[in-house]
Amino acid sequence: MSRPRLIALLLALVTLLVYLPVAHDGFLVYDDGEYITENPAVQNGLTWTAILWAFTTQHSSYWHPLTWLSHMMDCELFGPNAGAHHVVNALFHAMNTALLFGLLFRLTGALWTGAFVAALFAWHPLHVESVAWISERKDVLSTFFALLTLLAYTRYAQKQSRIEGRESMAKSSVPALDTRPLGAAKRSEDGSTFDYALALFFFALGLMSKPMLVTLPFVMLLLDYWPLQRVSSDQWQVSKVLRLTLEKWPFFLLAAASCVVTFIAQRKNEAVLTLQQYPLNLRIANALFSYEQYLAKMIWPVNLAVTYPLSLELRRFATITAAAVLIFISITVWLARKRSPCLPVGWLWFLGTLVPVIGLVQVGGVAMADRFTYFPLVGIFIAVAFAVRDLAGRFRWPKMAIAGAAILILAACLLLTENQLRYWRNNESLFRHALAVTQDNDIAHINLVFALELQGRFDEALVEYREALRLQPRTYQIHNSYGNLLGKMGRTDEALAEYREAIRLNPKIPFLHNNLGAELAKLGRFDEAMNTFTNAAQLDPVSPWPHFQMARALLQQGRDAEAIAKLHEALRLDPDNISILAYTAHVLAANENPEIRDGKTAYALATRANALSGGTQPQALDALGMANAELGRFDEAQAVTQKAFDLATLAKMKNFEQLQQRLQLYQNRRPWRESFRATNPAQETFPKIGPR
Repeated sequence: MSRPRLIALLLALVTLLVYLPVAHDGFLVYDDGEYITENPAVQNGLTWTAILWAFTTQHSSYWHPLTWLSHMMDCELFGPNAGAHHVVNALFHAMNTALLFGLLFRLTGALWTGAFVAALFAWHPLHVESVAWISERKDVLSTFFALLTLLAYTRYAQKQSRIEGRESMAKSSVPALDTRPLGAAKRSEDGSTFDYALALFFFALGLMSKPMLVTLPFVMLLLDYWPLQRVSSDQWQVSKVLRLTLEKWPFFLLAAASCVVTFIAQRKNEAVLTLQQYPLNLRIANALFSYEQYLAKMIWPVNLAVTYPLSLELRRFATITAAAVLIFISITVWLARKRSPCLPVGWLWFLGTLVPVIGLVQVGGVAMADRFTYFPLVGIFIAVAFAVRDLAGRFRWPKMAIAGAAILILAACLLLTENQLRYWRNNESLFRHALAVTQDNDIAHINLVFALELQGRFDEALVEYREALRLQPRTYQIHNSYGNLLGKMGRTDEALAEYREAIRLNPKIPFLHNNLGAELAKLGRFDEAMNTFTNAAQLDPVSPWPHFQMARALLQQGRDAEAIAKLHEALRLDPDNISILAYTAHVLAANENPEIRDGKTAYALATRANALSGGTQPQALDALGMANAELGRFDEAQAVTQKAFDLATLAKMKNFEQLQQRLQLYQNRRPWRESFRATNPAQETFPKIGPR
């Protein structure tokens, strides 16, 4: 094995060892539910329906079908095993490390400098978030395709430079002697076209993984300047720069299309803050401050948090200081551009690739995020490493001293990364750490609430909710989530007050009306509940959930026939909804009213739900067991219900004692019966609709 390949392999293996602890981590309450654990389309694995959904959905405010497909593949292969999902992230990170080293070696031929940059990228603690967080698969996946894009583009550009060099020499008065085998020039030219097409293909895949890559064509232009030297380092040749820009027009076209699609998706999901919500002067100030903070955390990576709160106050001194730092670095880089062309390339790489996430278009409520640095920091690493190499050569610094300093830096990164990985072991440690190193962090409070709720620590969760409401009293999502918890605790009057406050803050959100109606139905105030569900249906005529909630309320009143009609209406609006399919089958198979029971329809619905879920959803299997029992197929009922019980146990689900009771009945050749008026298990099976 050649030395470069051996170094690439060692870098990848050490990186895997560093991140091996993530194999013991679980899913997070922060986004992992939306991406995996509470997303039926993903949990079903790679089905044709799921693949179509991946390419057509704008769920989570992005269009990134390849990211969805990668999560589906994980679920197909590993099911609910969170450790395996984590390991896939680590594998991509290791591959990215090897690819980055290969790219730098091909660009510069600098073996050890390239290895140092790749190791910094692999082991810097700022990159822990992108690897240790399953939902950030889009970071490691998009960077994988970005590096493949740059590798293919580098091959293309180098071949083009050789072709242009031969053409230039052919025009000179003394023709150059071509000692290559006959036909070699032709093969090179043909190969450059293939490499260009390959780069474009990888770029498209990268955009379908995360649209943050829209700035990659500008990185390609930077590489044209250095180290590819397709533009003179001594003076800018406007015509040549223009030609190189036009050369990349398909890349810019794809980037523009991705920008449009992403902006539409984020506006549709109300993820983009308006200028009234977050004024332009605050956005500019936050952008300047974030650039400075990213640099500071790169140099001194401590007090890293999963979320940094967005300040609504203009910090003039901090903004002026940040602007001064950026201007000073920019001037220094400009003055040093001739001796060290790596400096402007790396600096502009860093500044430019952060533009989509720097906050000028403010998405969500975070000021900055460690994950945003995953690809941009490569520019700073390149600038610093290659500038030091140039200085060491110019001033003849001892090689052992340079190597020693590099080893110390990498050792420090390894220790800090190992320490940072400890916080990602579980939800509580992650968000308590975020609260410890930041101030007024409402997002961390809310996610700590969800972590405490999962453990049944409701009283502690209430304390965190109150703190979040103190920080964000006008956020309807927090009032809604607070109402959900109060409802679970039986504090119904307080829950109703929180739902009503959420509706007052934003009366156009359908799920708020659904949740209020569900709480009213629990109190037996069915007329009010039905009116509330009707309002929700009017706000969102294509949503099945208001009709589903009406059906639950009607069942509680003993109006089973009307309830069945509402369930069928919900299925008409969303025929592939696994939860509604399974619940409807449950009602039709188990209802104690013989006029309502319909075993054949229940079996058809449960079979469809089970097929859509890939046989992995306990709820669908349980409904299929009830339908089989209703039809007298008790052996089949026992088999599928036992599988439902095993899956529920593996997933550590709660409140599945009734599965054991049903198994005993089926063993005694008896079907399951229940009164939906006396007890409504859907209250536990189906939580409140909408964000927690």
